[in-house]
Amino acid sequence: MFKKISILFLSVSIFVGCNSSEEPEPTVTDNFDRQAMLTNITDNIILPAYEDFSTKMNALKSDGTTFASTPTLTNLENLRTSWLVAYKSWQHIEMFNLGKAEELEYSFYMNIYPLTVSDVENNIATGSYDLNSSNNHDAQGFPALDYLLFGVADSDTAILAKYESTPNGNNYAKYLLDVLSQMNTLTEQVVLDFKSNRDSFVTSTANTATSNVNKLINDYIFYYEKGLRAGKFGIPAGIFSSTPLPEKVEGYYSKIYSKDLALEALSAVKIIFKGDSNTTSFAQYLEALNRGDLASSIKNQFELANTQINTLNVNFSEQVNTDNSAMLKSYDELQKAVILLKLDMLQALNVSVDYRDSDGD
Repeated sequence: MFKKISILFLSVSIFVGCNSSEEPEPTVTDNFDRQAMLTNITDNIILPAYEDFSTKMNALKSDGTTFASTPTLTNLENLRTSWLVAYKSWQHIEMFNLGKAEELEYSFYMNIYPLTVSDVENNIATGSYDLNSSNNHDAQGFPALDYLLFGVADSDTAILAKYESTPNGNNYAKYLLDVLSQMNTLTEQVVLDFKSNRDSFVTSTANTATSNVNKLINDYIFYYEKGLRAGKFGIPAGIFSSTPLPEKVEGYYSKIYSKDLALEALSAVKIIFKGDSNTTSFAQYLEALNRGDLASSIKNQFELANTQINTLNVNFSEQVNTDNSAMLKSYDELQKAVILLKLDMLQALNVSVDYRDSDGD
């Protein structure tokens, strides 16, 4: 949901406010094997996540084709299931704004919400649209499918009627297929490019603004701060506006999946940070720099956020409308980790933040 700008900016006032009572950390010589970490993350996390999403995207497109040709309730339910499975898989790759994904602005075509329904309906009514245009970023991707499968009418019977073999129904089916085709084509390009450039990708490990290690770390924190914390919680809860905005939750039209998607995204964040028995990751990097205390604090804060999110309604829009204080508490728990990641971890790793901060975190 947020564009990333490569401008060095770090608020001195926030830095001082978070660290004024602490002694500076001693300088530690960094002899950590950054290439081993990047190789492990690439081979054991990024590539498997890309392959998993590609497989699920293909299944989603196949089920969409079946439904468009035969709009029955069974086929609708199958397509909805495939949509959710692929959407959850998407949460594990959205943070990787690397290579072809960055070049194509991949995420802008896949998951810009809230959806602009008027644009979708106008595209369907006229049959004339360009999904490659930035003007249609908010009229396609997973949010458009959310609307097309759950929100175009008030009941399943009425939704199916939208796709019946009438001139208007054909337009709905065509738009559904065009959105799926766009998503699948872009995914194929991104995955193929990353696989093709894997060997050169894992050798870019210098501590510079353009190295892949530093870009990966920055993309990770940017996604956590903007995509997860702000997009899924802060914006709908009204943190950045005068009033709450319950219509701006992810999975708005399906009504019962915004919590699932948020928890899946947090799970993806934890996987990258913690790694596993086969993966050297950010936590191990901090431990090698004698900052195991910080690694533990970040892990613990992720778990506290996870616990709080689990208390929420499955429908975040309803949660905002009925008890927004719980959404605000979830945002607060996520926000505590922003400080640990963006200030403390970057300082420990001696990595500069590469994006403009505009929400006064």
